[in-house]
Amino acid sequence: MDNIIDGKKIAKELRNRIAEEVKTLARPPGLAVILVGEDPASRVYVRNKELACIEAGFYSDKIKKSENITEKELLDEVDRLNDNPNIDGILVQLPLPKHIDSNKVLERISPLKDVDGFCSENIGKLMQNKPYLRPCTPQGVMTMLASAGVDVMGKDCVVIGASNIVGRPMAMELLNARGTVTICNSKTQDVAAKVRQADIVVAGVGIPKFVKADWIKDGAIVIDVGINRLDDGTLCGDVDFDAIKEKAAGITPVPGGVGPMTIATLLENTLTAYKANL
Repeated sequence: MDNIIDGKKIAKELRNRIAEEVKTLARPPGLAVILVGEDPASRVYVRNKELACIEAGFYSDKIKKSENITEKELLDEVDRLNDNPNIDGILVQLPLPKHIDSNKVLERISPLKDVDGFCSENIGKLMQNKPYLRPCTPQGVMTMLASAGVDVMGKDCVVIGASNIVGRPMAMELLNARGTVTICNSKTQDVAAKVRQADIVVAGVGIPKFVKADWIKDGAIVIDVGINRLDDGTLCGDVDFDAIKEKAAGITPVPGGVGPMTIATLLENTLTAYKANL
């Protein structure tokens, strides 16, 4: 169907453009990823990021640490990378062990190398519509919307979910693009009624098929940030894709929608940081 927004294809095009630009640079952009412990999902994510870096011609430094590492030792590692001129981006894979304060670690990353876009300074710049390094998933969604020819200006936008990683920065991205934004959280009354008004819906709640077909108005754009594994082992998003695809003017699949854009945008942010580091 031509209303499917193919994140895999858009991400591939972005990664190809980045790889071509990297060939012209004096040195490869450097991305350091710190992995603490043996969380299986985290190991997969880090491996995917590493492969994407290598494919794009980046220098990739994967740093594995025991889950018994102290907070001070981890902060010292971040300091070392902050001071390394060949490292342009630093990413600490979450979650961290419970004895480590994740916020403290993320805030220790230099804002110039914070390619996840999570630190207070970069979030603050996004809030002021003066973005530098932007959170990868929301920025990737904006790239998808632009690639699909969706103009956000003047549109009614509903973001379902208010996390620091997706919901809040996603709302700011849409607002900065001159959309009119409603954010739904776990205490929102009658989410369905709010979603029915939306020209653009972004769902990121982590609940399988949370968004129903009768919530979506004809011709809406539906972006599904969720990824959930069902009991039978299959993956699905936060929206009822099969039912909604008949109504939506554009919809992202899971998998193959937003996920590939997040890693491509991480590379884009690392290239941005490289240029600022010259």
